Amino acid sequence: MSIGELLSIEPHEIQFPFELKKQISCSLQLTNKTNEHVAFKIKTTNPKKYCVRPNTGIVLPRSTCDFTVTMQAQKEAPPDMQCKDKFLLQMAVTSSGATTMDITSEMFNKESGNVIEECKLKVAFVPPPQPPSPVQEVSDEGFSPRASISDNGTVNATEHTAASSAYAERARVEAQDNSSKENTFISKLTEEKNSAIQQNNKLQQELEFLRREASKSRGSIPFIYVVIVGVVGIILGYLMNKT
Repeated sequence: MSIGELLSIEPHEIQFPFELKKQISCSLQLTNKTNEHVAFKIKTTNPKKYCVRPNTGIVLPRSTCDFTVTMQAQKEAPPDMQCKDKFLLQMAVTSSGATTMDITSEMFNKESGNVIEECKLKVAFVPPPQPPSPVQEVSDEGFSPRASISDNGTVNATEHTAASSAYAERARVEAQDNSSKENTFISKLTEEKNSAIQQNNKLQQELEFLRREASKSRGSIPFIYVVIVGVVGIILGYLMNKT
């Protein structure tokens, strides 16, 4: 915003996003539109409430200078959020060798003969920036295809078709996975069943072998007994004949 022939300022008013019990700052920029060195000084109607850094300075030709206005933390909001405080920006052409230490109140006195300009700045309270609303994450589970609705309330058929295709593909993949798991489980059960049958057959064969061996053992006992008795009888007969 142009405020005169010497300096322009942006923004044109001092805005504070008002919040209770919080110190708030507003940055502004001065632009020197001339080929001269321009000194400035900033005053306020309520110096206890505000702090300006820097409140004085020199803007070089065709250059800029930033300054910050800080409002102290307020315990209560003003009526209707209106602020009556004002700032005064004073400007004066100075020599090229001047520094900030050379700035005095007399430089901005119209009776001094210097080229002087003044500008009043208002203070405005604006609403504080609102934090972004949290976005809820939606899980893929339980998703069902739905047609999207445009701003005018019509259903987007392309999006609906794409969503339906994606849902059908997902259902097909899940069905294949489930079928593969079931086949693997059935194969495992079949292998365990066949192994159990083989072990059972082997046990039955071993049991049958043991039974046959036991039968042979029981049948051989009388034969041995007969042999023994025969041998004993022969010996006794021999002894009796001898005597």
